[in-house]
Amino acid sequence: MTEMTTRSRWLALYVLCLGDLMIVLDSSIVNVALPSIQEDLGFSQSALAWVVNAYLLTFGGFLLLSGRLGDLLGNRRVFLGGVVSFTAASIACGMAPSASLLVVGRAVQGLGGAAVSAVALSLIVGLFSDPGERARAMGVFGFVMSGGGAVGVLLGGVLTGLFSWHWIFLVNVPIGVSVWFAARRVLPADETVEHRGRIDVLGAVLITAALMTSVYGIVSSRWALLGVSAVLLAAFVLRESRIAEPLVPLRLFRLRNVVVSQIVGVLWAAAMFAWFFLAALYLQQVLGYGALEVGLAFIPTSVVMAWCSLRVSDRLVMRFGIRPPLVVGLSLAAVSLALFSRAPVDGNFLVDVLPSMVLLGAGAGIAFNPVLLAAMGDVEPHESGLASGVVNTSFMMGGALGLAVLVSISTARTTSLADAGAAPLEALNGGFQVAFAVGAAAAALAAVVGGVFLRPKPMVMPEELPDEEACAA
Repeated sequence: MTEMTTRSRWLALYVLCLGDLMIVLDSSIVNVALPSIQEDLGFSQSALAWVVNAYLLTFGGFLLLSGRLGDLLGNRRVFLGGVVSFTAASIACGMAPSASLLVVGRAVQGLGGAAVSAVALSLIVGLFSDPGERARAMGVFGFVMSGGGAVGVLLGGVLTGLFSWHWIFLVNVPIGVSVWFAARRVLPADETVEHRGRIDVLGAVLITAALMTSVYGIVSSRWALLGVSAVLLAAFVLRESRIAEPLVPLRLFRLRNVVVSQIVGVLWAAAMFAWFFLAALYLQQVLGYGALEVGLAFIPTSVVMAWCSLRVSDRLVMRFGIRPPLVVGLSLAAVSLALFSRAPVDGNFLVDVLPSMVLLGAGAGIAFNPVLLAAMGDVEPHESGLASGVVNTSFMMGGALGLAVLVSISTARTTSLADAGAAPLEALNGGFQVAFAVGAAAAALAAVVGGVFLRPKPMVMPEELPDEEACAA
């Protein structure tokens, strides 16, 4: 990688984070706008879920392939191509005249989003080799990854409440254009490699089909498809163990910290995705908040998460290492979900909502940085794109699985309470409470797994690093 100044590295980081924020936002920004989209485009209740599912399917299915393409073709090239695809698809979504075209646009958004997300982390790791700088850079990126859900709900509520649902997609256009022009100027050129290897086409087809089948089975509650996905995954593993240039070298999964980080990521994402989704529903359907009010209610989470990600997490990592902040952050997230599991039908924002919002922001802001550092710390530079794709895949799959499972649990509990004679609102809230409790258990289990099994390398600040640079945000 071409030598870059400190200023140019941080400019490149901000551009990468802005591009990835645009992608992360679209996993949650539509939640508050779904009723308006349904009314305008005539979605049925069952088909409406595909506004979210089409994005999750292509995003989750193509992350690993996109990461490998970054290693073979160049991360910068793949990042720029992903930004173009995502921006063009956002225009199509914002101007979609029918339900079917909106779903197609969302699927293309997922393809572009996979390309951007799969290589952004790899580019950041390449930009920052110093442990102190890398910890601070990961804090910024961690806020984007973890805080994007809260910001998405906030922005979705504001744009839908003040304007219309079209703007939750069209707002991506000026951002995407700006990111593309800025990335061309500040991202380092891809290194020239004489032998980049070949893409394992059959392996790519098998793993992409396995991931997409599993996501489809989860989001559509067709659980038999998980068996099909398992067969495809087994075929993929068998192929990767037998070819010279595999899409995913299986030795990657012999790295303890990589594997443990994926398990932690799956459990945590399951809790986080469900928290954002269910908290928005609780505010809307139980407390009667409008779209704009829901968006504004998420401001405390966004603010606290930003402060902890940008000003606290890196300092904790450099002082105490990776495991203590990880355990503390995930434990705070678990407490947040546990508090929401007792929120009543006549809940008060200051008493029943705000404490959970603040704790979730603090927990996510502190914990995400250590998870990323642990996952990427054992990986060779030439496979950082692949590792980045694996990290993102674990979070996306964990989020999709967690959301589907917890929503199913919530629905089953609501039905059971209604059949027992509970009032509709009481039954609905009872379902939310059980789902929040299960999410709290998932976050707590993630804390235990990370605390017990991670063996991260020490994060030591070099002695020659000037004091003023060490304190810079």
